Amino acid sequence: MLEKYLTDISLPRMVKVRQTFSAEPITNLHAAVSEQLTGKEIAQLIKPGARIAVLVGSRGIAKIDDIVAITISQLKRHGAEPFIVPAMGSHGGATAEGQIEVLQSLGITEEKAGAPIISSMDTVELGRTGSGLPVYFDRNAAGADGIIPIARVKPHTAFRYHHESGVIKMLTIGAGKQRGASALHSRFSVNGFGPLLREAYQQVCRKLPVLFGLAIVENAQEQVAMLEAIPQQLIEKREPALLQKAFELMPKIPFTNFDVLIVDQLGKNISGDGMDPNITGRYAVDIKGGLAYQRLVALDLTPETEGNALGVGMADITTRKLVSKIDYKKGYMNAFTSKIVLATVKIPMTLESDREAIAAAIQTCVCVEPGQHKVIRIKNTLEISEMEISETLLTEAEQKAGLEILGHPLEMNFDSKGNLL
Repeated sequence: MLEKYLTDISLPRMVKVRQTFSAEPITNLHAAVSEQLTGKEIAQLIKPGARIAVLVGSRGIAKIDDIVAITISQLKRHGAEPFIVPAMGSHGGATAEGQIEVLQSLGITEEKAGAPIISSMDTVELGRTGSGLPVYFDRNAAGADGIIPIARVKPHTAFRYHHESGVIKMLTIGAGKQRGASALHSRFSVNGFGPLLREAYQQVCRKLPVLFGLAIVENAQEQVAMLEAIPQQLIEKREPALLQKAFELMPKIPFTNFDVLIVDQLGKNISGDGMDPNITGRYAVDIKGGLAYQRLVALDLTPETEGNALGVGMADITTRKLVSKIDYKKGYMNAFTSKIVLATVKIPMTLESDREAIAAAIQTCVCVEPGQHKVIRIKNTLEISEMEISETLLTEAEQKAGLEILGHPLEMNFDSKGNLL
């Protein structure tokens, strides 16, 4: 009965559009990384024979495998002995093997990087914050002669501060492994978490030889736009400016009022929340989004997320296809560790196919006349340079600068199982 009911619901015709963004990417990545690491201020920090822990996280940063390999090569040229340490909190199922697998999914292997990967969930306690929270750090990295985090600076999905996602967060949450991330998240608040991480970061720097951070800022097309090696003593001062630049370059859905958002894929390689709330406007905490729409549909998981469906709970409707791929333990471990995102692992209304899920989203919108629904479809929250919009948005689209309409409205195309082609 339900299937027949949903089949009878008419879906809007869609047309592809392309956004134009201004920030140019770095074209010669090798030269850019090498320049940053050979400058006198940074080069003098790299001592011959020093064992240096290069911290690498779990995010899908553009060209991260190349950046890591070039960094390792430059450290060796200075006579150092680098090794790679996964700095990703509880990701990878909170296991040493799982975190190596995450690095492999990003193209980071010992062979390509030219350095050993030393993965462990063991930590040492460095001391306590002013409020009494213990600060933990990866045991292997803590025993190195120098520490260099490689991190992308960008807006966080759950708090606001001068420092959000970036070098400081990697040195506290990421390098703290599951134990450290859980301890710090136990005092989470939207407005208080930033100062807490800053305090933990200062404790890390008092106890450990953090040499510098390699900070990356991406443009709206997920390309490396800025890359900067920052000496440890300048990280606190410099990271806020990079964060502001990341806010400016961050891609956005070019419509603020519509009815349904369709997201083809979610995954931990896309965002810490599976779908970046800064794009969807759906936050797991009390941060207001800039979009006004009624229904969010999540259709599938990325292969790289390996069943981790953290973020699906922010959708209103999903598919049996997505749910059948979920490795609940992985998402639950992230939820346990962060303590604040339990809603993101809930399972929404689940329909048998893409078509049924989209039809249900349209049918459950209120105050919209039949045939007038405004619908937007994106591949994922990293890739929104191109998207599909319903023909009901065409008039508005034609008036937007930097938005190019590609082709003509077409019916949504489904296979025999009702899944989008």
